[in-house]
Amino acid sequence: MGQVAFQASARTGAAFAAALCVADWRLAAYAVGGAALGTWTARALGGPRDRREAGLEGFNSALLALCFAVFLGRDRPTTALLAAAGCIVVSIGTAAAVRLLSVWELPPLTLPYCLLAVAVTVAAPAFRRIWPFGNSLAALPGSASGRTTLHLDELALAFFHNVSQLFFLERWHVGALLLVGVFLASRTAGLIACAGSLTGIVTAWALSAPAERIVNGTMGYNAVLVALALCGVFLPAAPVTLFYALLGAATATVLTPAVAALLSPSGGHAFTWPFVLTTLGFLAAARSFPRLSATDRERAAGPAVGARGRDGSRPCLRSVPAGRRPVGHVSGARRMRSRSRAR
Repeated sequence: MGQVAFQASARTGAAFAAALCVADWRLAAYAVGGAALGTWTARALGGPRDRREAGLEGFNSALLALCFAVFLGRDRPTTALLAAAGCIVVSIGTAAAVRLLSVWELPPLTLPYCLLAVAVTVAAPAFRRIWPFGNSLAALPGSASGRTTLHLDELALAFFHNVSQLFFLERWHVGALLLVGVFLASRTAGLIACAGSLTGIVTAWALSAPAERIVNGTMGYNAVLVALALCGVFLPAAPVTLFYALLGAATATVLTPAVAALLSPSGGHAFTWPFVLTTLGFLAAARSFPRLSATDRERAAGPAVGARGRDGSRPCLRSVPAGRRPVGHVSGARRMRSRSRAR
């Protein structure tokens, strides 16, 4: 669960599950059950133990199960069965994505989840048992409308909704609990998540996005993920990478309505596609910029996000060139714990 926000921390995962319980215990059941089923599938098929222990085999399945609960009806047995089947398939898709992207030394991120979530939501109206609601979700994109000014109280709501929308929720208190979960793993990661959320708000407001979309968090949640990924997880935490990460966060914010416009005519959704596309692009480009991946800068950057040794001390960050994380979606918090664990 914690790997949804790049944190290989049991405390973070527990906080995330608790936050979902506050919103709806059924959503928590889908997410936790999805994570467990994805991890079990990887184990049954002989997947690497270190990836399972780090949570790398469960976060895509957790998101997929939660997605089905939100879009297809959490109370329907068909949804539960489809979510279970989807978790097994997405685990296989994760292995395929890891294998394919390892050629370029890039992580799979949430790519497997995005592919299957779009496929199912687009195909759902064709199957009455899956989609008994009548009308399709397909809609042609239109021009932005509504007010663009933000009130002070709305800024606070937008800030927390950017975090809660990682789990499809528009509840500020859930976002606050999720943010606490990130801080439990690492103060640095928590601050970076806050910076990403603020960047998403500022970017959307500067471009006059509708205030409603800014406030409900659907414009800024990808910015939070991109900021975390590019500063402290796949690139060292340093001032130059923070700037790079926030630039990526702004890019993902702009990309969000573009992806939504491309997918909405067929009934699809943006999900975390903007995060995946932006992060992979920026990580690939980072290898051309020595200041982002130089060994001396990594050493100067201090410990990775959330890193702590077994005795509670903060170890020195090992030198790992940009993009050369162990295969998969790596968390700095787990990586530095006893000979570095992979995300």
